[in-house]
Amino acid sequence: MDARWDQSPTLTGTHVRLEPLTIAHAPGLHEAGKDPDIWTWLSGWQPADLAATERMIAGALATPGRLAMAQLDARTGEVAGTTSYHDVDAKHRSLCIGSTWIGAPWQRTALNTEAKLLLLRNAFEALGANRVAWHTDIRNERSQRAIERLGARREGVLRAHKIRKDGTPRDTVVYSLIAPEWPNARERLSARPHRD
Repeated sequence: MDARWDQSPTLTGTHVRLEPLTIAHAPGLHEAGKDPDIWTWLSGWQPADLAATERMIAGALATPGRLAMAQLDARTGEVAGTTSYHDVDAKHRSLCIGSTWIGAPWQRTALNTEAKLLLLRNAFEALGANRVAWHTDIRNERSQRAIERLGARREGVLRAHKIRKDGTPRDTVVYSLIAPEWPNARERLSARPHRD
């Protein structure tokens, strides 16, 4: 794998700084994740304490093909949440963006939009990706609308693709953005950095 494809990048914008996730982010991440609504559609349960947040981070860092990043508020330095590249495939120049969440104070703000812009710009312009994809629970309509606002195309549904944390089968909606679509998506995202 090219070194850039197997290392979490550090990406800095006006509103957000993305940096490789470490255990040192645990206190801030734990604080940012205190709203139980954040965890509704995520695959894991809300960490009950700082030790559980540390275990969550350790699990993310140990997952093959996943490059986990902390999302920091560029103005205050506070940890706002986390995001990842996952299913990273340097040979076929494709990756997914996911395992993303941010604390309530940063939802529907410029931080989230700019984070997506930085992740996509890095994928297409620095890594030379052919494809960036997203997977979301079929019941998570808010996530689907947000992905569509990025300019991604809905490809279909993987039936009974995963097991939800409550034990029920999850259908997964797959979206993608490919390299020829990136310039239009970049223009659209650059024009609206003020909203999620």
